[in-house]
Amino acid sequence: MQSSMDVINGRDFRRMIAGAYGAFMREHEYINSLNVFPVPDGDTGTNMLLTLGAVAKAVAEAPDEGIGSLARRGADSAIMGARGNSGVILSQLLRGIARGLSGKDTATAAEVGKAFQYGVLYAYRAVARPVEGTILTVAKGIAKGTHRAVRDRVAFADILTEAISAGQEELKRTPDLLPALKAAGVVDAGGQGLIVFLAGCLEGLEGRFSGPEADFGRTLTISGMTAEVTIAHPYCTEFVVKRFAASKAEVKRQLEQMGDSLVLAPGEGILKVHIHTAHPGAVLESAIAWGTLHDIKIDNMSDQHRQTLETAEEAQVRSGLAVISVVSGEGLANIMRQMGADIVITGGQTMNPPVEEFVAAIHNSSAETYIILPNNKNIVLAAAQAKKLLGDDRVAIVPTTNVPQGLAAVLAFDAQRDLADNLARMAEAQAAVKSASLTIAVRDSLVNGQKVPEGAYIGVIDGSVAVWADGLSAALTQVVKQLVEPDTGIVSLYYGAELDEAEAKVLAAGLAEQLDAVEIEVYFGGQPHYQFIISVE
Repeated sequence: MQSSMDVINGRDFRRMIAGAYGAFMREHEYINSLNVFPVPDGDTGTNMLLTLGAVAKAVAEAPDEGIGSLARRGADSAIMGARGNSGVILSQLLRGIARGLSGKDTATAAEVGKAFQYGVLYAYRAVARPVEGTILTVAKGIAKGTHRAVRDRVAFADILTEAISAGQEELKRTPDLLPALKAAGVVDAGGQGLIVFLAGCLEGLEGRFSGPEADFGRTLTISGMTAEVTIAHPYCTEFVVKRFAASKAEVKRQLEQMGDSLVLAPGEGILKVHIHTAHPGAVLESAIAWGTLHDIKIDNMSDQHRQTLETAEEAQVRSGLAVISVVSGEGLANIMRQMGADIVITGGQTMNPPVEEFVAAIHNSSAETYIILPNNKNIVLAAAQAKKLLGDDRVAIVPTTNVPQGLAAVLAFDAQRDLADNLARMAEAQAAVKSASLTIAVRDSLVNGQKVPEGAYIGVIDGSVAVWADGLSAALTQVVKQLVEPDTGIVSLYYGAELDEAEAKVLAAGLAEQLDAVEIEVYFGGQPHYQFIISVE
């Protein structure tokens, strides 16, 4: 049956995108809550909201009137603004829609329906290894529903309604396809996001706006981000000691009393030192007794707090090859720089950087080639999208999925070697790392047949909840014991923003009593949500 909604124009498209954005503003927190594990960093809804926000702003401000050119502007903005895996997949959905509408001022309901089918195809292709029970299962259901409705030659509002209905049926099946979803008692978050997108498009098309009014100048508040901090040790102090003639243990003993975020990197006859301190002069005065001092660098971190990228002056480009690393937390960012990352992008759990940030970092630096370390499984697709935009000759990726892997990879980097050699060395180093993290369960859940209560401390290994305990010390001991082996020499603990140095050291001392012949090292990470990130070597 035909209707007055037979032909869709640019104004209709604007309303659909505005409606979708409004729907995400209303629903993104619910989507975030559909997290498989009870960790406090579900961010699928936030990533899709921020991605769609870039689209809605571009479409609202565009002078274009044709549906094809508006769709193209929206797709381009989505690709550059895509955050996290879900945001990249959404950007590819919009890219496919733009392809289907290319060159059109208006489009029939059937043409727009087919464009949405293109979108689903592009979204599916964005994932290298599609897994059933995820957003892709819902996308396929939407494509089938759209195809049936287009074949029946109905109005576009009816096409959207059929697509939503078919997607919802597939969404209900996702727990049966992925045991982790069933155990958590949730449906797939990304799939729910697609349903919200289509429902918002339908609301906008029909003029039923029920989300908050769009405000593109507003700043989204994301848990774990604070505007101002007081830094107890504000001076980031770095230097090299040549003709090093002291004991590393003695140096460590002295410096631990002068600050935090201490990193000692010994070499043959040299020692590289990194420390955050309130008294850099006292540090240097002590260091004079250890050898000769070189490459002294002191930065006031209060002036640098929350910089998204290092400035061009700080980026140390090495022979045309540079490393870009993504981390969350002031301490981790500084350690990553100290270990050899040329550019550090702020991001991680709940704070996935957009594709545009990678592109801007590369455009604003002067290296010929860049190696990206995502350090989070939800940032890998955004890094891959940046690589696609900039070309294989400029960007390579070592797909690190956590910070310890990233640290191991950057330590294996050698600017004097070529790209292929570095990629092989960094991948090998990444694969050898054993890591875990500790956080607090945000809801009751079922893990390995056991009920984990809200508020318990949980240890996560390889993306799965491995242990839980009522106390942080007990959880820390349990998770580390799962990782250590007879030949383990060092356990590195990076403590988060919710702990102070004294608390971290007490917990480390308790852990040391449980482990024989294993050295425990404690560093300030400053990461939100996670009390500890743990590396075992």
